[in-house]
Amino acid sequence: MSDFAIITDSSCDTPNQYIQEMGIHVLPLSFIIDGKTYHNYPDNREMSPKEFYDQLRNGSLATTNAVNMNQALEAMEPILKAGTDILVLAFASGLSATCSSFQMAAAELAPKYPERKLYVVDTQSATGAQSILLMMAGRLRAQGKSIEEVRDWAETYKMRAHHWVTVNDLFFLKKGGRVSAATAVVGTMLQIKPILYLDKNGKLQTPDKVRGRKGALEYIVDKVGEYGADLDKYPVFVSHADSGEEAQWVADEIKKRFGATEVYLNDIGPVIGAHTGPGCVVTCFLGKERPM
Repeated sequence: MSDFAIITDSSCDTPNQYIQEMGIHVLPLSFIIDGKTYHNYPDNREMSPKEFYDQLRNGSLATTNAVNMNQALEAMEPILKAGTDILVLAFASGLSATCSSFQMAAAELAPKYPERKLYVVDTQSATGAQSILLMMAGRLRAQGKSIEEVRDWAETYKMRAHHWVTVNDLFFLKKGGRVSAATAVVGTMLQIKPILYLDKNGKLQTPDKVRGRKGALEYIVDKVGEYGADLDKYPVFVSHADSGEEAQWVADEIKKRFGATEVYLNDIGPVIGAHTGPGCVVTCFLGKERPM
């Protein structure tokens, strides 16, 4: 096993079991709900996703904060000081300032530890797709790949990491400026479900709209077939915001229709969930290059 640390942030939503097994360092983003600040740790020690989504359903509003530069410095410097190199796989810069905080911290630390290697990869990903990149990085490290080899793999495959998203409530997209108030009202009345995905700049796009929840879930399954590749070789994640039964149906369809052998369900944590709302379901997989 190569001797370098892998650091990420909690927008990956990677189940804590795998974080522990792979020995990955996770910096928590924070969220504010009902005037109180919580940290989004992988073990949900401060608030579980279920509690969070129940509060949203009861009318609470949530906002989020990125990892700041001081947090990044405090996490990274002790590792470098101990003589260990670092590879950071960060939340999409198109969605958060977290990656920028890692980059600024790395720029400050590099001159202090010139003998150490320190790389920051902007994964242009979140939730389950970020988890796939992390899990593969952990496996490659365990196989003895060098830090440069793992960095290069992540840089190559991040544009092949897909997120196809359906949400259940347009209010949260309206709040974040993703749809207009008129679209939210009319869409809710007509049961129109927008489809979203992350483009090559790590920004959310809305390429399509589908009538009805079942149609939206079928759409994001179909996209696995359209864009997926080597589904028997790489992990697939179905990320969900307290919508476990629907996510399980999606996972079962992916296995049945496309021969995927390693399909995981993971909770979308409060940091991502504050912007999608409860009921969001996302198919995350590796395949062809992202559209646009």
